[in-house]
Amino acid sequence: MIIAASYAGWWVGLVLGFLVVAVVVVIVGVVLTLASRIADEARVATAALPVVRDQTQTLQDVGQINDSAISILRSARAARKALTGS
Repeated sequence: MIIAASYAGWWVGLVLGFLVVAVVVVIVGVVLTLASRIADEARVATAALPVVRDQTQTLQDVGQINDSAISILRSARAARKALTGS
């Protein structure tokens, strides 16, 4: 009876150790799964970057286009003013 009681602590320790290891394995598995999904999404995003760059390359000309539009508007207003005499 005394021998069985002394092994009870060992069994409790072994069970708790097993549970801790099992929880760690599950957490590591979840982290690795999520990391794999993130890597897949990163590959897709990286493949799409050239398309996005090509589509947004012309945005740098918006300032020049805006300046030209303002110039045209001022010229049109001046022409209207000259034609109407106002």
